[in-house]
Amino acid sequence: MNLEKIVITGGPSTGKTSVIEKIEKEGFFCFEEISREITLEARKQGIPQLFVSDPLLFSERIMEGRIKQFQAANKLSHPFVFFDRGIPDVLAYMDCFEQSYSDHFVESCKTYTYDHVFLLPPWKEIHESDNERYENFEEAVQIHTYLEKTYTKFGYKIINVPKETVAGRVTFILNKIKNL
Repeated sequence: MNLEKIVITGGPSTGKTSVIEKIEKEGFFCFEEISREITLEARKQGIPQLFVSDPLLFSERIMEGRIKQFQAANKLSHPFVFFDRGIPDVLAYMDCFEQSYSDHFVESCKTYTYDHVFLLPPWKEIHESDNERYENFEEAVQIHTYLEKTYTKFGYKIINVPKETVAGRVTFILNKIKNL
Protein backbone atom coordinates (compact mmCIF):
# COMPACT_ATOMS: atom_id res chain seq x y z
CA MET A 1 0.00 0.00 0.00
CA ASN A 2 1.29 3.44 -0.93
CA LEU A 3 1.32 5.75 2.10
CA GLU A 4 0.77 9.46 1.51
CA LYS A 5 1.94 11.89 4.19
CA ILE A 6 -0.14 15.05 4.34
CA VAL A 7 0.67 18.19 6.34
CA ILE A 8 -1.98 20.58 7.58
CA THR A 9 -0.19 23.81 8.50
CA GLY A 10 -0.76 27.50 9.00
CA GLY A 11 -0.02 30.24 11.47
CA PRO A 12 -1.34 30.13 15.02
CA SER A 13 -5.10 30.05 15.49
CA THR A 14 -6.06 29.30 11.89
CA GLY A 15 -8.24 26.30 12.70
CA LYS A 16 -5.67 23.52 12.16
CA THR A 17 -6.55 21.56 15.27
CA SER A 18 -10.29 21.65 14.52
CA VAL A 19 -9.62 20.46 10.96
CA ILE A 20 -7.30 17.67 12.16
CA GLU A 21 -9.85 16.53 14.76
CA LYS A 22 -12.59 16.38 12.11
CA ILE A 23 -10.32 14.47 9.69
CA GLU A 24 -9.61 12.01 12.50
CA LYS A 25 -13.36 11.59 13.12
CA GLU A 26 -13.69 10.77 9.42
CA GLY A 27 -11.49 7.71 10.08
CA PHE A 28 -8.07 8.97 9.01
CA PHE A 29 -4.91 8.64 11.11
CA CYS A 30 -3.62 11.99 12.36
CA PHE A 31 -0.53 13.03 14.29
CA GLU A 32 -1.31 15.90 16.65
CA GLU A 33 0.69 19.11 17.10
CA ILE A 34 3.42 18.57 19.66
CA SER A 35 4.41 22.12 20.67
CA ARG A 36 1.69 22.36 23.34
CA GLU A 37 2.84 19.06 24.81
CA ILE A 38 6.45 20.29 24.94
CA THR A 39 5.36 23.60 26.50
CA LEU A 40 3.29 21.84 29.17
CA GLU A 41 6.10 19.36 29.92
CA ALA A 42 8.56 22.25 30.37
CA ARG A 43 6.12 23.90 32.80
CA LYS A 44 6.07 20.71 34.86
CA GLN A 45 9.87 21.04 35.02
CA GLY A 46 9.57 24.63 36.29
CA ILE A 47 10.19 26.37 32.94
CA PRO A 48 7.17 28.66 32.40
CA GLN A 49 7.90 29.56 28.74
CA LEU A 50 10.52 27.29 27.13
CA PHE A 51 9.97 29.03 23.78
CA VAL A 52 11.07 32.30 25.40
CA SER A 53 13.75 31.06 27.84
CA ASP A 54 15.50 28.63 25.45
CA PRO A 55 14.12 28.94 21.90
CA LEU A 56 16.75 26.64 20.37
CA LEU A 57 16.03 23.83 22.86
CA PHE A 58 12.30 24.29 22.25
CA SER A 59 12.86 24.01 18.47
CA GLU A 60 15.14 20.99 18.89
CA ARG A 61 12.49 19.19 20.92
CA ILE A 62 9.83 19.97 18.36
CA MET A 63 12.09 18.80 15.52
CA GLU A 64 12.83 15.53 17.37
CA GLY A 65 9.13 14.97 18.00
CA ARG A 66 8.15 15.63 14.40
CA ILE A 67 10.86 13.30 13.10
CA LYS A 68 9.56 10.58 15.44
CA GLN A 69 6.04 11.17 14.11
CA PHE A 70 7.30 10.94 10.53
CA GLN A 71 9.13 7.68 11.26
CA ALA A 72 6.12 6.25 13.11
CA ALA A 73 3.93 7.01 10.07
CA ASN A 74 6.08 4.65 7.99
CA LYS A 75 4.94 1.75 10.18
CA LEU A 76 1.22 2.43 9.69
CA SER A 77 -1.00 0.60 7.26
CA HIS A 78 -3.14 3.56 6.22
CA PRO A 79 -3.25 5.05 2.72
CA PHE A 80 -3.22 8.62 4.11
CA VAL A 81 -1.62 9.98 7.26
CA PHE A 82 -2.14 13.58 8.37
CA PHE A 83 0.23 15.73 10.40
CA ASP A 84 -0.73 18.84 12.39
CA ARG A 85 2.34 20.77 11.19
CA GLY A 86 5.40 19.33 9.49
CA ILE A 87 9.14 19.40 9.96
CA PRO A 88 9.64 22.56 7.82
CA ASP A 89 7.38 24.45 10.25
CA VAL A 90 10.28 24.43 12.72
CA LEU A 91 12.54 26.30 10.28
CA ALA A 92 9.76 28.70 9.32
CA TYR A 93 9.28 29.70 12.95
CA MET A 94 13.03 29.97 13.56
CA ASP A 95 13.47 32.15 10.47
CA CYS A 96 10.47 34.27 11.41
CA PHE A 97 11.91 34.97 14.85
CA GLU A 98 15.48 35.35 13.49
CA GLN A 99 16.93 32.39 15.38
CA SER A 100 20.18 30.69 14.40
CA TYR A 101 20.21 26.96 13.80
CA SER A 102 22.53 24.20 12.63
CA ASP A 103 22.49 22.40 9.28
CA HIS A 104 20.74 19.51 11.06
CA PHE A 105 17.46 21.44 10.83
CA VAL A 106 17.82 22.01 7.08
CA GLU A 107 18.96 18.43 6.44
CA SER A 108 15.95 17.10 8.35
CA CYS A 109 13.65 19.06 6.04
CA LYS A 110 15.38 17.52 3.03
CA THR A 111 15.44 13.98 4.45
CA TYR A 112 11.87 13.71 5.71
CA THR A 113 9.51 14.86 2.98
CA TYR A 114 5.75 14.92 2.75
CA ASP A 115 3.48 14.23 -0.22
CA HIS A 116 1.07 17.14 0.17
CA VAL A 117 0.95 20.38 2.14
CA PHE A 118 -2.28 22.20 2.95
CA LEU A 119 -1.89 25.75 4.24
CA LEU A 120 -4.62 27.46 6.27
CA PRO A 121 -4.62 31.26 5.97
CA PRO A 122 -4.59 33.79 8.82
CA TRP A 123 -8.17 34.46 9.89
CA LYS A 124 -8.70 37.39 12.24
CA GLU A 125 -12.25 36.40 13.19
CA ILE A 126 -11.15 33.07 14.72
CA HIS A 127 -7.75 34.15 16.07
CA GLU A 128 -7.22 33.92 19.81
CA SER A 129 -4.23 33.71 22.13
CA ASP A 130 -3.93 31.53 25.23
CA ASN A 131 -1.34 30.20 27.69
CA GLU A 132 0.41 28.08 25.04
CA ARG A 133 -0.29 30.28 22.00
CA TYR A 134 1.48 33.58 22.52
CA GLU A 135 1.28 35.16 19.08
CA ASN A 136 -1.02 38.07 18.28
CA PHE A 137 -2.78 38.27 14.90
CA GLU A 138 -0.05 40.36 13.24
CA GLU A 139 2.55 37.77 14.27
CA ALA A 140 0.29 35.01 12.97
CA VAL A 141 0.23 36.74 9.56
CA GLN A 142 4.03 37.01 9.61
CA ILE A 143 4.38 33.32 10.54
CA HIS A 144 2.04 32.41 7.67
CA THR A 145 4.37 34.23 5.26
CA TYR A 146 7.38 32.32 6.57
CA LEU A 147 5.54 28.99 6.37
CA GLU A 148 4.73 29.69 2.74
CA LYS A 149 8.35 30.68 1.98
CA THR A 150 9.85 27.70 3.78
CA TYR A 151 7.67 25.01 2.23
CA THR A 152 8.16 26.57 -1.21
CA LYS A 153 11.94 26.68 -0.66
CA PHE A 154 11.90 22.91 -0.05
CA GLY A 155 9.99 22.30 -3.29
CA TYR A 156 6.48 21.79 -2.00
CA LYS A 157 3.43 22.77 -4.02
CA ILE A 158 1.25 24.38 -1.37
CA ILE A 159 -2.50 23.88 -1.49
CA ASN A 160 -4.29 26.85 0.10
CA VAL A 161 -7.34 25.93 2.16
CA PRO A 162 -10.25 28.39 1.91
CA LYS A 163 -11.79 30.14 4.90
CA GLU A 164 -15.00 28.28 5.57
CA THR A 165 -16.56 25.94 8.11
CA VAL A 166 -14.50 23.11 9.55
CA ALA A 167 -16.63 20.61 7.63
CA GLY A 168 -16.17 22.60 4.43
CA ARG A 169 -12.40 22.74 4.90
CA VAL A 170 -12.22 19.00 5.57
CA THR A 171 -14.32 18.27 2.47
CA PHE A 172 -11.99 20.51 0.44
CA ILE A 173 -8.87 18.70 1.73
CA LEU A 174 -10.28 15.19 1.29
CA ASN A 175 -11.53 15.96 -2.22
CA LYS A 176 -8.10 17.33 -3.13
CA ILE A 177 -6.19 14.28 -1.90
CA LYS A 178 -8.53 11.95 -3.76
CA ASN A 179 -7.84 13.88 -6.98
CA LEU A 180 -4.07 14.33 -6.63
